[in-house]
Amino acid sequence: MQNEYRGIEYLRRKLNAKAIRVKKRYRFYEMKYQVRDLGISTPPKLRALSNPLGWCSRAVDGIADRLIFREFRNDVLGMNEIYQRNNPDVLFDSAGLSALIAACSFLYISRDEDGYPRIQVIDGANATGVIDDTTNLLKEGYAILQKDDSGKPLMEAWLTAEDTQYYYQGKLYRTDRHVAGHPLLVPVIYRPDASRPFGHSCISRSCMGLVEAAVRTVKRAEISAEFYSFPQRWATGLAQDYEMDKWQAAMTSFLTVTKDEDGENGVQFGQFAQQSMAPHNEQLRSLAATFAGETGLTLDDLGFASENPTSAEAIKAKHDDLRLRARKAQRTFGTGFLNAGFLAASLRDDYTYRREAIYMTKPMWEPIFEPDASSIGLIGDGLIKLNQAVPGFATKETLRDITGIEPGV
Repeated sequence: MQNEYRGIEYLRRKLNAKAIRVKKRYRFYEMKYQVRDLGISTPPKLRALSNPLGWCSRAVDGIADRLIFREFRNDVLGMNEIYQRNNPDVLFDSAGLSALIAACSFLYISRDEDGYPRIQVIDGANATGVIDDTTNLLKEGYAILQKDDSGKPLMEAWLTAEDTQYYYQGKLYRTDRHVAGHPLLVPVIYRPDASRPFGHSCISRSCMGLVEAAVRTVKRAEISAEFYSFPQRWATGLAQDYEMDKWQAAMTSFLTVTKDEDGENGVQFGQFAQQSMAPHNEQLRSLAATFAGETGLTLDDLGFASENPTSAEAIKAKHDDLRLRARKAQRTFGTGFLNAGFLAASLRDDYTYRREAIYMTKPMWEPIFEPDASSIGLIGDGLIKLNQAVPGFATKETLRDITGIEPGV
């Protein structure tokens, strides 16, 4: 088996090639991106002006905030206990958020001081591997566990099906063997397919291009606002030696100009046509509508007020595409959490479990949209009618899956 591995050098090169794109998407999510100025309408002194937009953050958070992992049902290996002892409130959210940004995050499994499985989230810019398309487990993996102040890898791990090899400053210093049967590095993937098994980022190229165009529009609008607030004026017929305080001339409510030596007063004043902000606003709104279509958001989510929905059902209807994206994320993320729990249980019990042992274990999530009071009443009536038609069809678990309300003990 050892001869079939690609090796740590191959995985280092692979990560270096992919990390650039991941870091770029993180810059867009954190609003630290630099938008290229076209150099056409921006004065030189205002080239550095930047007004970041949080649209990419809204696109990611709009899905991530609705993904609330509950538990594993039919948990035959006791995986719920492992996750409960690994800070699940942070772990699940961190893994999901990182996967939405980078297309893939990783759950790194090791032992703590007491020998119990410890699960840590590593983003896609610091881990990679060779994936098994059938199980979504890795054949071998590589992770950067620690960096120095300059960002250079300090501690690395090469993970195989037999052991985890730790490297410090490029030199092997420790090997931890295990019987899990798979590398203790599990990918959590968003929207994988046959050509890209490590998935697609929620921040697509189209999203980044639209945000860059919107930032340039905001910059042009801010520059135009200076002229809109302070329109340009002109005067003709003034003597060459006539001196006028320009600021006083612009701001005074009553301006006087005396006659010249010949007693003539041919001075004429005027004002250039005032610029309008409407074209910039319309362009920004058009870009926002296109971005909303790309991400499943609405114009209300991006700060453009429209008609207010009157009920939770109306909100759901407006976010139907977002609901479908969240459902897709639940399915793929659930597989990653299930795989990590399965390997952590093998590490805990020091036993090689077959993956078929968890074929009945199902990841359970809270509802994407919480129902309001009127919806709960309709759901209750529907479940009563279903149980009348098929006795025992709907149970307390069914009700909780639909409403997210935990029944009282």
